[in-house]
Amino acid sequence: QVQLIESGGGLVQPGGSLRLSCAASGRSFSAYFLGWFRQAPGKEREFVAAIRWSVGNTYYTDSVKGRFTISRDNAKNTLYQQMNSLKPEDTAVYYCAANREWRFYSDPGQYDYWGQGTQVTVSS
Repeated sequence: QVQLIESGGGLVQPGGSLRLSCAASGRSFSAYFLGWFRQAPGKEREFVAAIRWSVGNTYYTDSVKGRFTISRDNAKNTLYQQMNSLKPEDTAVYYCAANREWRFYSDPGQYDYWGQGTQVTVSS
């Protein structure tokens, strides 16, 4: 059974930084894409970033390029997202997700496994 457990959310001022972590367990993720999604109140869940676990190829939505960095630690089976230059519009619940597909998808409907989410609030 795949388990994804996020941590690292919190309250930060505009311009600040946070690092999210997602501890993944239950199987080998070498054939998986793992990603970060977010959902703000009253909005649909949206793609933020993803990584192909085996080779490290990364994908980002335009609004976070240059500010967010997705990475993984194979030895620890942990996914990370470093978030810099945070803006109030980054405020949302952030979810870790995984799918076993041969190509990248940004559609959350293509992801099979989800964590419980961690709240990120950017406010002064």
